[in-house]
Amino acid sequence: MSALLRLGGLTAGYGGAVAVDGVSLAVAPGETVALLGANGAGKSTLMKAVLGLVPSRGVVTIAGTDATRLPTHRRAALGLGYVPEGRRVFPGMSVHDTLDAAGPSSRAERRAALERVYALFPDLRTKARDTAWRLSGGQQQMLAIGRALMGGPRLLLLDEPSLGLSPRLAGEVFAPVSAIAATGTAVLIAEQSPARALAVAGRAVLLRRGRGFCDAAVTDVTPEMLRSAFLT
Repeated sequence: MSALLRLGGLTAGYGGAVAVDGVSLAVAPGETVALLGANGAGKSTLMKAVLGLVPSRGVVTIAGTDATRLPTHRRAALGLGYVPEGRRVFPGMSVHDTLDAAGPSSRAERRAALERVYALFPDLRTKARDTAWRLSGGQQQMLAIGRALMGGPRLLLLDEPSLGLSPRLAGEVFAPVSAIAATGTAVLIAEQSPARALAVAGRAVLLRRGRGFCDAAVTDVTPEMLRSAFLT
């Protein structure tokens, strides 16, 4: 099966400083991959490089298309859904309006997408008319994921989805990931806290100081590998 995302020797950074150094990885349809490493390991930079938001070198292939030189909007059109670190929902917009604005142009397709999101995150249905600033941190994260799903992405990028959440709320946010992947959507999760991501992923890519040093099935990832990834 061909990968929905394939990175070859990806190098990226800011102002001449290298944050991601020669990373290669692939994510197949329906696969969930955990991208793990300490704060500053390059996880968020890698995701932004996939989207074309930071300067990069190497090869980025999305859904079989060489996207290396494509601008962000054309990469997104290939089927990317992005949930940024920190959620970044619009505080004055209601849950319903946030999701509705992110959906397809067809009213029927938009309604169907909305029902799929509400089925994954029942809390959002009960809060549909509430503005985002009134939601808990966990509900805001659900909203951010739901917003990305409204476009029907083939590849979902989740950047630090458990950041700032209690263990209970983090569990609620992660619970639908397997259901999302079961639809054929590929999922790449960048996480500083590995336990939740490893519980839903089939494979893990470990980064240390911008370099990938392990790409293995979750069952083959040892505690020693994780300790090495989280050394600063």
